Amino acid sequence: MAIQITGDPAADRVLSDDPFALLVGMMLDQQYPMEHAFRGPAKVLDRFGTLDPRRIAEADPEEFAALCATPPAIHRFPGSMAARLQALAALVVDDYDGDAAALWQEADSGRELMRRLTALPGFGKQKAQIFVALLAKQLDVRPEGWEQAAGGYAEPGFRSVADVVDEASLQKVRDHKKQMKAAARSAAAQA
Repeated sequence: MAIQITGDPAADRVLSDDPFALLVGMMLDQQYPMEHAFRGPAKVLDRFGTLDPRRIAEADPEEFAALCATPPAIHRFPGSMAARLQALAALVVDDYDGDAAALWQEADSGRELMRRLTALPGFGKQKAQIFVALLAKQLDVRPEGWEQAAGGYAEPGFRSVADVVDEASLQKVRDHKKQMKAAARSAAAQA
């Protein structure tokens, strides 16, 4: 299945074709519109010429940060995200011999997949759960116990990037996020 998250067919193709790109897009998906975050890997590929984790990990940090900050930047915080991207690449090289897909393909359970994901730079429990749901829904990766690992993100609906397959579903996810933020603000105001 081809991933359709960004609204840009070329950027979506990068996500579909390169497991490391998908991992990077998920890492960048914070405090930034999701479709822009998931376009980040295509920007890096265009500017750096590769998404090879080894080359990214070994790149000069200042030069790599400048590349990531070139307009349009890969994130609203391009410097810190460039450093995090290099840390992610180094971890993929060190722990998975440069093969990002091994992270999920070799996980024998949802619990193991969650452990692996939460060890990544920029991945907390919620982001890891969303990524498990994304893998299951978009790539049909379902180790034993994946539903529990994905939490509520595995259920049908439009709650996260795992549910985005076109512009209409992207809007439904945005609407859900707005509702959740409004509910949180309301609860905080009442507390």
